[in-house]
Amino acid sequence: MIESLDHRDRAILRALMRDGRLANAELAERVHLSPSACLRRVRMLEESGLIAGYVMLLDPAKAGLPGAAFVFVTLDQQGRAALDRFEAEVRRHAEIIECYLLAGAADYLLRVAYRDAADLERIHTDILTQLPGVSRVQSTLALRTVKKTTELPI
Repeated sequence: MIESLDHRDRAILRALMRDGRLANAELAERVHLSPSACLRRVRMLEESGLIAGYVMLLDPAKAGLPGAAFVFVTLDQQGRAALDRFEAEVRRHAEIIECYLLAGAADYLLRVAYRDAADLERIHTDILTQLPGVSRVQSTLALRTVKKTTELPI
């Protein structure tokens, strides 16, 4: 899909990745299109599924969740049913903000948001180690965010 896009479609996508709240008139001006042509292109990108949605991002520290932990989880079984149970339970916990199935030493990588050390201990004890099938949890704490973006290199 992305290979078939022209430079204007890519410009539209880059602009919207930076600011999803751009009004169509402003977006059209930035990408040198008429508002109607720009809107047609945006709708096509939405209908194709390439634009999956629009979100608002919070500042984690200002939201009271300054801590970020990356947690490697190893399960005692890797069968489909075990993975499905684990993933379903992960989805129930708001503290787990990302979850990736891995190929490697651990089965999953989770990103966890937390308030302070006591909150992280609660998450570790009451949530992470209680997830179905967990045999090992290894956490790494982020000291500072160097780069974080939602923009893809298109």
